[in-house]
Amino acid sequence: MKYPSVPGGRTWALRGDSMTLRTPHLPAKAGAAAAAAGLVTAYLAFVRPRLLRAGATAGEADGPYPGDGLIPDGTRSATMAVTIDAPRSRVWPWLVQMGTDRGGWYSWDRLDNFGRTSVRSLRPEWQDIAVGDHLAGTPDGSQWWEVAALEPERFLGLRMSLDLRGRPFDPAGERPRYFTDSLWGFELKDAAGGCTRMVVSEYWSFRPTWFQPVLSILLLEPSHWVMQTRQFANLKRRAESGSA
Repeated sequence: MKYPSVPGGRTWALRGDSMTLRTPHLPAKAGAAAAAAGLVTAYLAFVRPRLLRAGATAGEADGPYPGDGLIPDGTRSATMAVTIDAPRSRVWPWLVQMGTDRGGWYSWDRLDNFGRTSVRSLRPEWQDIAVGDHLAGTPDGSQWWEVAALEPERFLGLRMSLDLRGRPFDPAGERPRYFTDSLWGFELKDAAGGCTRMVVSEYWSFRPTWFQPVLSILLLEPSHWVMQTRQFANLKRRAESGSA
């Protein structure tokens, strides 16, 4: 037998010779929603900041970075860094020979180099690049990174400009209605003990603007962290080994 409810939605129930106070359970969906909200909050507050600044100091992440005027309306995104126990002159040759049709990207080759193995040696024929050159991003060359900035042994800026169907457009002309336009930068600085500090950062412009943070948080930031940390590890290993 049930009796009238008391504050909080609880009811008294008669069982045998005793009365018990029943408290209703939260709906399962409400509990799942609360747990999901907690996970999202924890990710945004604790995990995401570490992905965006992996290995970088506050000065490297918040200070000026080359190429800030190359992407119109571009915003700076993740900044990551690594110290390589080799001078800039031994790190730079590995950077300039990047490209799907050249030395690869030194990351997870199955994911970003179409299964082609990134080279483990320096190739003289890939050492001369200039502003305006294209470094293929696909085996057929239908997409590419354009050399947008070049300061030997100091900075390499690679730009990719695509509409949302994956078709390249001329960044010097009119942009499509919907597009992605980004700069992937590699800055080399001298560090103590003859080492090199490599700081990688990006500038990015995207339309529609409302979708940019959604795409960035859900997909691009985590995947960039996975790929960039792998590239750091492989570049560090190659440059420090003195492979020729």
